[in-house]
Parts: sequence; C-alpha cells; structure tokens
Amino acid sequence: MKKVFLFDLDSTITKEEILPTIAKRIGKEKEMKELTEKTMMGDLPFHESFTSRVEILKNIPVSEIAEIISNISVSEKLQEFLQEEKENCYIVTSNLDVWIEKLINKLGMKEHCFCSKAIMKDNKIEKIDNILIKENVLDEFQEKTIAIGDGSNDRNIIEKADIGIAYGGVRNIAPSLLAVADYAIYDENKLYNFLKLL
Repeated sequence: MKKVFLFDLDSTITKEEILPTIAKRIGKEKEMKELTEKTMMGDLPFHESFTSRVEILKNIPVSEIAEIISNISVSEKLQEFLQEEKENCYIVTSNLDVWIEKLINKLGMKEHCFCSKAIMKDNKIEKIDNILIKENVLDEFQEKTIAIGDGSNDRNIIEKADIGIAYGGVRNIAPSLLAVADYAIYDENKLYNFLKLL
C-alpha cells in the first residue's frame, strides 16, 4: 500500500522553534517563550496561543519575518528524506503561509504543504484567515499515513494516523504526544533510517 509522510515543521524539520526565533530578533523573546512552552506542553489551547503569538509579531513586516524563517537551520537528514521521497511527503504546520513560503520553497515542498492562512495588507498581517487543524489533513489521503511531530498540537494527527511518531531530536517531546505515539525517536539519523524502512 502506498504511504504518505506528514511532517510537522517547527522543531521537526527545523532545528529551532520558528516563532520564538523571530521574537528573539525583535526583543519579544520572553512573552513568546512563555506562550510557546505552555502550548507545547498542552497547558494553553493551541488556537488561543497561536492567535496571541501572531498578535506579538503582526506589526513586523511579513517580508522581514519570511527572510528570517528562510534562514532557520533545518535537519539535514530529514531534508534529505524530503528530497528522496518528495512525492510521498507533506509538511503539515500551523504556521502562516505568508511567513513560511520562502522556507517551504527552499525545501522544495511548495505543492506539498498544508498550513494556516493569513490576509496581508501593506506587508503586514491584517488578520488570520484560517488556522490549520492538523488532523483534518488526514482526510485528504486514502494512503497509509505516517505522521511525525513533537508538540501537543501534533497529538491528534499522531494519534489518528496509521503510524504516529513522536520526534525529540530538537526539544523534549510533549507528554500528551508520548501518550499516544506508536514510536518515539530522539535522533535525526535514527528517524531517517526508520522512515526508510517503513
């Protein structure tokens, strides 16, 4: 049976959390870190947290944020896997399309990305148009689904996918995710090898 691989972006494909990295550049690191940690651990509903985090960053020019994100370091082994298995791989992220577009293009995943949408005006975020509910992406596929992620907002997609993999190569895996994942892997080389075996 054909398989599709559904990858989280932040701290799975990237080696850093995207929004906190931006916040650090603009002196909003403390507020962003608190929101991110509470969300990752499941102490704050994702939609509420994401909206608050976008609010912190919405007055920064979109082009500036997109440039910062495009230069965030990524996992070399997972990037290699994406290139080798491109037709069967998708990035599933709640990050905003206008922010991550350059990074997604850099990864060669332009047509293979599900993300949240924003309305932009004068190079600024005017409002969030739609926040992606990750598990809904599973409805797009008839194939066997393999989901990979690290945070509490990955919980439902990991639980509902045919195979759910919690990845802790960048940061600690959210406890709620460990509770439902089929596998937990803590090294990018081991994850690469395991995905190649599936």
